[in-house]
Amino acid sequence: MPRLLPAALVGFGLIVAASPASTAQSDLDAFMQKVLARRDDNRKKLQQYILDERETIELRGPGRVTLWGERREYTWYIRDGFFVRSPLKFNGVPIGDADRLEYEGDFLHREKEREKRQAGRQPPERAPAAAPSDDEAPRDVESLILQTRQPQFISSAYFLRFKFEQGKYALVGREPMDGRELLRIEYYPENLFSRARTREQRRRQQGKLDQESARGAQMERLLNKVSRVTLWIDPSSHQIVKYTFENVNFDFLPARWLVRVDDLRATMTMSQPFPDVWLPRDLQMLVSMTLAIGQFDARYALDYRDYRRAGVTSRIRIPGDR
Repeated sequence: MPRLLPAALVGFGLIVAASPASTAQSDLDAFMQKVLARRDDNRKKLQQYILDERETIELRGPGRVTLWGERREYTWYIRDGFFVRSPLKFNGVPIGDADRLEYEGDFLHREKEREKRQAGRQPPERAPAAAPSDDEAPRDVESLILQTRQPQFISSAYFLRFKFEQGKYALVGREPMDGRELLRIEYYPENLFSRARTREQRRRQQGKLDQESARGAQMERLLNKVSRVTLWIDPSSHQIVKYTFENVNFDFLPARWLVRVDDLRATMTMSQPFPDVWLPRDLQMLVSMTLAIGQFDARYALDYRDYRRAGVTSRIRIPGDR
């Protein structure tokens, strides 16, 4: 018994020492559950608005020399029960009516076809409602939301569809941003990339595992290990104000003798265009690579502005209109 007593005391001490850390992690997990629930609510609210969008693409080579770049401006409106992207300018040059109408027609056709494919992949009880006919056009925004798929600008803004993962968060500290005291939290995902792994598991169960599925699942496991998401959160409202995704190590990628990926990051920042309504403000992506001849940077950006409530009928805002 005397010999067992010290061991028991040590074990009890370890439990006591671990309890505060375990409690803190549980509190952080509970907090992040509320944060992600708030994010999903914001995504639903975004479907009630239309907006203007500016898209910028830029490629720089050695010495930061611009090799190629484009800037396009769009507006979104509702047509036939769908959110439609309409081009306004390309590199500062206004788009003519004929080209704009052709683009809108092609865009609307693709959206309708995409909805049909999506409905075909889902069980009948979960399939979305069919697009309304002219005689069945929605009469208000609420019915419009029920009848249409998620607009493309929502998919772009919420490109990083990470889910809650217990025990994968770390509180770094507090940081001021735009006059707010925010919590900085780092998220180390385990299942951020999981599509290939899911396919691998399904094929294993069916006895149809192939090398391609196995390689894809292995790549996704490696990407999960080297990925990090940093979130800046308003603690009072559980609102994500900004988040950045980055891959911190690419040593596992093949063909590093030919091209080395130095950096890959994407940042989404939210804004408050209306009281108590948080909507995406901008999206920034950067890929930095090194080749034998030097370093290349590719940048992609989306700026969202002039949010306004969606109506069943909308008028395109042509530059210069009053």
